[in-house]
Amino acid sequence: MFYNSQQPYYQPYPEPLPQYQYHYDPRFPQASPTIPTEPTEQQIQQYAAQFQHLKHPVLNLVKPWVEYGVKEAKYTSVSHAMTEIAAITYLIGKGYNPTVAHYIVESWEKNEHF
Repeated sequence: MFYNSQQPYYQPYPEPLPQYQYHYDPRFPQASPTIPTEPTEQQIQQYAAQFQHLKHPVLNLVKPWVEYGVKEAKYTSVSHAMTEIAAITYLIGKGYNPTVAHYIVESWEKNEHF
């Protein structure tokens, strides 16, 4: 991915992604996250052509982590495994080395709980 041997633990994005920026201000209460709903067919078509080039790189990156999560769920819970994999892939997306991202998330666990 964006691996740099001079800074192996964190690699920022090569370019900003303004459409996905999120600003957290602790001075103001935050709305509780809502449970996402399935997109409409029109919404799917709107994004299909524009982001098709991302399909294979994204799915190839997450596939081993999904497989890891399926195995992990056998020993913990589906919710725990999904949270763990979501956190790992989030950190990878933020530029962390995948192994380091995995170790960071594992370090947050105490007795298989976050």
